[in-house]
Amino acid sequence: MEFFLQQCVNALQWGSFYALIALGYSLVYGVLRLINFAHGDVFMMGAYLAFFVTTGMLLPEGMFGLPREVVLILAIPVTMALTSLVGVTLERVAYRPLMRKGAHRLYVVITALMCGLILQNGNLALLGASRRAFPELVESTVYTIGGVAIDNLKVLVIVTAILVFLALHFIVTRTRMGMAMRAVSYDKFPLPLMGILLDRVVVFTFILGSAIAGLGGLLFAMSYPVLDPYMGAMTGWKAFIAAVVGGIGDVRGAFLGGFLLAFVEIMVAGFLPSTFRDLFAFSILLFILWLRPTGIFGKPLTAKI
Repeated sequence: MEFFLQQCVNALQWGSFYALIALGYSLVYGVLRLINFAHGDVFMMGAYLAFFVTTGMLLPEGMFGLPREVVLILAIPVTMALTSLVGVTLERVAYRPLMRKGAHRLYVVITALMCGLILQNGNLALLGASRRAFPELVESTVYTIGGVAIDNLKVLVIVTAILVFLALHFIVTRTRMGMAMRAVSYDKFPLPLMGILLDRVVVFTFILGSAIAGLGGLLFAMSYPVLDPYMGAMTGWKAFIAAVVGGIGDVRGAFLGGFLLAFVEIMVAGFLPSTFRDLFAFSILLFILWLRPTGIFGKPLTAKI
């Protein structure tokens, strides 16, 4: 029983990373009906930006030399802001020109794949293939509750993911910009008559989704402090699958799907050989989609003819 509970704690931490990335997928898809396949690499960029921000602040011979606790507090908003610039740049340079020219959605998706490859190989070309060791910002403290060990970093990751989801759900459902985002997802053509600027809503969506991915990259780097240019590829694909299973376009589904995928993966790796992890995880998720093709919270789309 203790082993099962320990795996549940591990699944909550791993699911927090999936959920933070999946939220960005759902935001962009909900507004633009675009699957931003470069989002996993935006997550990778967030981890690298956090690395350079934190190491720069920790240099004793530099102009900062701040304590580690202060560095963490300052690194969170700076990393989120810089990562949001990456997302907005992709939208302005790659996606917006195609959409304004009326390009088919398939070409925009292919462009998103290409942007992800550019981020990966651009990072590889600029920084090299050597992995980076992320500095320790939080001194690890392990708590034992009923035979289950949980450290303060896991608690930080899980609590942060929950707070981000609650804040995002509030923004989408209770604010004017969230109302505009839902209006765009429903029908974007009458927006000018309602006084809604489409470009502003799209930019806000990319800022929000990319900032959350940057926060996820920072937390991931703190938990697993070895960075490489391809760290966001498989993690991003799995987060996309989690968003689809939960019902892509719905932030509740993205959040739940991330934890569901992590729970299946961790339990399979804990009780079976780890080589079966992806096989069982994707088979179970495929079965869920067979039962509910639109995902857990997804709704079938209707088209006016």
